[in-house]
Amino acid sequence: MSILRNLLKKQAQPFSATSFASAREKDRISYRISRSPEQFEHDIYDTLREKVPVIDACIEKIVRLTGGFRVIAGDERFQSELDEFCRSVPVGISGRSVSTFCDMYLDSLLTYGNAIGRIFTDHRTLSIKGLYVTDPSLYSVSCSGSPLDMRVTGAYSNKPINVRSPQKLIYTTLNPSPKNPSGVSLLRGLPAISGLLMSIYSCIGQNFERAGNIRYAVTYKPAPDGSDRMYARERAMSIAKEWADGMNASRNGVVKDFITVGDVDIRVIGADNKVLDTQIPVRQLLEQMIAKLSIPPFLLGLNWSTTEKMSSQQADILTSELEYYRRLLTPVIERICSTFLRLCGSSEGCSVKWDNINLQDEVALAQARLYNAQAALLEEKTQKEET
Repeated sequence: MSILRNLLKKQAQPFSATSFASAREKDRISYRISRSPEQFEHDIYDTLREKVPVIDACIEKIVRLTGGFRVIAGDERFQSELDEFCRSVPVGISGRSVSTFCDMYLDSLLTYGNAIGRIFTDHRTLSIKGLYVTDPSLYSVSCSGSPLDMRVTGAYSNKPINVRSPQKLIYTTLNPSPKNPSGVSLLRGLPAISGLLMSIYSCIGQNFERAGNIRYAVTYKPAPDGSDRMYARERAMSIAKEWADGMNASRNGVVKDFITVGDVDIRVIGADNKVLDTQIPVRQLLEQMIAKLSIPPFLLGLNWSTTEKMSSQQADILTSELEYYRRLLTPVIERICSTFLRLCGSSEGCSVKWDNINLQDEVALAQARLYNAQAALLEEKTQKEET
């Protein structure tokens, strides 16, 4: 009875839905983002930038459009030394200048949602000998005993790492919140859409491979009166042999005619199928990506219908996005340069002066100054007439 009872219990247990997941469903699951803020999807984001060129182009354009800057020292006596430091400070094993560090730092910040950098100093000369941007997938940063204290642990081992001179670490998060204090990647929400887009591109590639490597269906129909039906097998094999010889000769660059007698029908397999129009779904998916990344379509070479007013509004939206990224980078630049000035003996701080984003900003500012001057002249003229 106990054996029968155990068998009935096993039969009564419901089957797991995951055991019946098909291969296509497993592919979709691989694009699913974990809801846990402790788990970062760095590999997925790297794959997105590798597989979808639009995403990689958007991030690169954001980094480049952020623009250049100049650091102004509070004490003018150290300005020349500060300029030389910003131009020639080593960054990693190949880069130089603070601008290079900011480009790498912002790229990591946009892709992974956080960025970790470090200032290396020489204890002998008491100067900064280099800057470095580390891989954020190797480390996890969380709160220590106090909400304002930083605790660095291994991303996989979750063991605390003894960091020498933690004040030299630079850590920035993108769009942090109480639920996600470690930041949120700019690419969050795009894996599912990117999976659909790659499926469409894969289907397009298969269709063109089939169109470039066509297959033929050769059909031999014996005479209706049945006079050659007894030789139908031999004739079909002879037609197949001669057709194969002709196709092999064409692959080698030799033109060979195919001549036969009887009712023979030759058709291309799949020629009657209608090719799906992918322009509309591809555009809808790209619109979702571009809306998330805040890059105007005309900057990516997408010739979508737009107006001059719409283009100017899109440029204004992009300008506000770039200003937000500049606000994230400004404390990082000030901290690096202030450390350099302290080591040089200066007690004053520094400030960052950013370049204008593009020429349209300068034109708009010039027009605004012109309009203000004209309004001031009209007010002055009106006051004189009244007096």
